[in-house]
Amino acid sequence: MSDKYIDFVSGGFGKTLADRLGLPKPVTLRRHAGPGTPLVTGPVLVVSDESSRTDADAVARAMLPWGLDVRRDTHLAEDARWGAVVVVLTGITHPRDLAAPVLELGSTLRRLGRSGRVVTISRPAVGGPPAPEVTAARNGVDGFLRSLAKELRSGATGNGIVLADGVGVVTPSALGTLRFLLSARSAFVDGQPLLVTGPGAEDPSWDHPLQGRVAVVTGAARGIGAEIARVLHRDGATVVGVDVPAAGDSLAAVMNGARGTALQLDITAPDAAERIHAHAVARHGGLDIVVHNAGILRDKLLANMTPDRWNDLIAVNIAAPLTMNRTFVELGRAGGLGPAPRLVALASTSGIAGNRGQTNYGAAKAGIIGMTRALAPTLAELGGTANAVAPGFIETEMTSRIPPVTREVARRLNSLQQGGLPVDVAEAIAFLCSPAAGGVNGQVLRVCGQSMVGQ
Repeated sequence: MSDKYIDFVSGGFGKTLADRLGLPKPVTLRRHAGPGTPLVTGPVLVVSDESSRTDADAVARAMLPWGLDVRRDTHLAEDARWGAVVVVLTGITHPRDLAAPVLELGSTLRRLGRSGRVVTISRPAVGGPPAPEVTAARNGVDGFLRSLAKELRSGATGNGIVLADGVGVVTPSALGTLRFLLSARSAFVDGQPLLVTGPGAEDPSWDHPLQGRVAVVTGAARGIGAEIARVLHRDGATVVGVDVPAAGDSLAAVMNGARGTALQLDITAPDAAERIHAHAVARHGGLDIVVHNAGILRDKLLANMTPDRWNDLIAVNIAAPLTMNRTFVELGRAGGLGPAPRLVALASTSGIAGNRGQTNYGAAKAGIIGMTRALAPTLAELGGTANAVAPGFIETEMTSRIPPVTREVARRLNSLQQGGLPVDVAEAIAFLCSPAAGGVNGQVLRVCGQSMVGQ
């Protein structure tokens, strides 16, 4: 879906007018275009404080097999447009330790390329050493990162990897998360610190990390669900698309394109999970990935909310996933799921920050986040993970029906000053389903361009 405003301010009179009036000048984001897409465009600089130097050296070496031009000294590329800057802060013990690496980063930002990347690597404030200075320093990274992301321009993003104490900087999940955040697959992920609590496993292939896996996507007939099915297929998975019978024609078209199978099913049916599992096993030999994407809207101010609007939405958006998950867990304990099952549920920034006229939707999506966190330990026992993805304003058929002025304002209320695309959500889900994300569990990955509200 074209953003006419971006087209207008990208050159000629529109750019001149935007410059004169101080209007936002978002740029078209660089997105993954399939095999052969460069991970970043330009050299990658790795900086650190003195106490994190050993970890920084290890990260720099680990990135070399990715075909990157990795450098440890800003003076080695004084005329270069940096593709990315990785800031390693794993060893800091006092807020003053931030000064040298942060100021070195600042000296490079004017030469950060279009759709460039800044990624911090640090340790968590909670659960770490009890010394107040250490906790303050680690928590300071979070505030620094979120603020920096709001300063970046030209499609650049700032994100963070928070490695639990004991997780090494070159474990598969640490490197897999770094690779995702550096890549064009993370185009609409911004201002996001992502906690990595375990080592994960090596991806068999960057282009096809889901090869041999069977995935189920609910609500797959259109919009974000259809794009999830396509991206999971692109990454090697065999996909089962699920949607209501009324969407049967659309579902069949999507699944034909993704070379998967379609299952017409109301997910609120008490036996929905059993039927999904039976279909996946009968047609494809197993089930490894479940993506809870299906959802409905029944927006109304609470003063005008009716029982049917509230109850219908809760039934589809949160009660059905809860019921299905109980069955999937039972199946997993009985050996009915793959050896490293992945469960990903669609939350929303409305479930984090709230949204006017969406008390029912906000309650359901906040419920998804709670469900995911509660399921994470159980999935870990099964060798898998449970995570949530929280989209912000995404350009879909649904958002195209928002009144024009409201829609235009909603597009600009994030650091990237534009709406995301369904593929941005799908890329985040595909990453969380990959082997390398095995150390990411119980987390909420926001795909919102760093919305100006909420976190």
